[in-house]
Amino acid sequence: MKNYKNLIFEASYVNGEWIKDSDEKVAVKNPADGSTVGYVYNNDATTINKAIDAAYDAFPNWRKKTAKARSGILLNWYQLIMENKDEIAHIMVLESGKPLTECKGEIDYGAAYIQWYAEQGKRNNGTVIPGFTEDRRISVIKQPIGVVGSITPWNFPIAMITRKIAPALAVGCPVVARPSILTPFTALALAHLAHKAGFPEGVVNIVVGKDSSAMGKALCEHPKLAKLSFTGSTRVGKILMKQCSDGLKKLSLELGGNAPFIIFNDANIDDAVKGAIAGKFRFSGQTCVCVNRFLVQDEVYDEFVEKFVAQVKTFKIGNGLETDVNFGPLINKEAITKMEDFVEDAIQQGGTLATGGNKIDDYFFEPTVITQANAKMKFAKEEIFGPIAPIFKFKTEDDAINMANDTEFGLASYFYTNDLNRSIRVSEALEYGMVGLNAGLISSEVAPFGGIKQSGQGREGSVYGLDDFVELKYICTGSVK
Repeated sequence: MKNYKNLIFEASYVNGEWIKDSDEKVAVKNPADGSTVGYVYNNDATTINKAIDAAYDAFPNWRKKTAKARSGILLNWYQLIMENKDEIAHIMVLESGKPLTECKGEIDYGAAYIQWYAEQGKRNNGTVIPGFTEDRRISVIKQPIGVVGSITPWNFPIAMITRKIAPALAVGCPVVARPSILTPFTALALAHLAHKAGFPEGVVNIVVGKDSSAMGKALCEHPKLAKLSFTGSTRVGKILMKQCSDGLKKLSLELGGNAPFIIFNDANIDDAVKGAIAGKFRFSGQTCVCVNRFLVQDEVYDEFVEKFVAQVKTFKIGNGLETDVNFGPLINKEAITKMEDFVEDAIQQGGTLATGGNKIDDYFFEPTVITQANAKMKFAKEEIFGPIAPIFKFKTEDDAINMANDTEFGLASYFYTNDLNRSIRVSEALEYGMVGLNAGLISSEVAPFGGIKQSGQGREGSVYGLDDFVELKYICTGSVK
């Protein structure tokens, strides 16, 4: 591995240059031990505005480039990321706490969006519609919407960014990205590699700073920004939506979740356990599509609990750079306090600790399984975002569907069955944007990612992921002789 420090940058990347609009620096901490990874300059709304202006100026030339030319630059970027995979993964472990194997997997996943849209951008096709009179011809073309802003969280420092900006760049939109201040180095490494890939000045801009409210407000209210894509909490998503309303900006929102994982009596329990482990404990449960509630039918409840708990007890907990570690720290002390609160509430409401339930220190919380879960417990309605697996019991298929849908959220859902008819019924009945049928991992660049209800709007990934970055233009040609 080359020296990962060659990919550590402290300033924001705007208009092809590294800039700082403040002398103040923010320390980036390692969640595994609280040590300082490094420092970044605390840029703010001033820098956001500069970046939007630069992107707006770059827009005419970027959209005029052929899709093939843009594709070539995106593929250069993809190749550079893969060539520096080990170094980027090392940085990601240090600032996020995610185990090394998961970091490498995320780089593969995040870079795949760049590769996918490098090709898909060349297929941003319009349509020709039969005319409504003999002398008219009707066509519909798709044009880039304009400058695109993105706001992304700490839990996927690469994939959340590439999933948003790759399709935008592919169709001709310059971008202004605001990553989390908790994981800025991974994002700034992306900016460095984008520069090397050959993106023109102003097309890719990445701004870091700790005042998320002011920076988000600047993105929402700047008249030159046409579209905003956000991943985060439902509460913040609603604030951004209100702030964007005066400008009628186009919005993509990927918000909170409360994912159910249903196991029916006819399921293959060993397969269900494998899917449950992957769906719940990836990155210590800190993803928006992690399982929030396990719903297990009565006849297989005890068998599932026994096998599931046995697997949970095999986790190797520690610093993500240590050999074979597959369970890392939580992002901060507040997250650990939240887990303690969930466990205390569950026990008070009649739950039983099957394993775990305690903080290890200020950085780690035990992987936890709670049986006899019920609707009175906080996590029946609230997103856990941590390593707690509550297991509920149900009797009938209708009970499972009603329990699964009894939430304001509608992002991801999962269920296991070997009954073909049931697989169709339940897939259609679940009120979620995504369904994993006999699968605990469902994210891919080829599939549309997104939710319904209070989990947001819009889709990212797949052929549908281009739609939010283009405007349809109807052209009616008359007097055709």
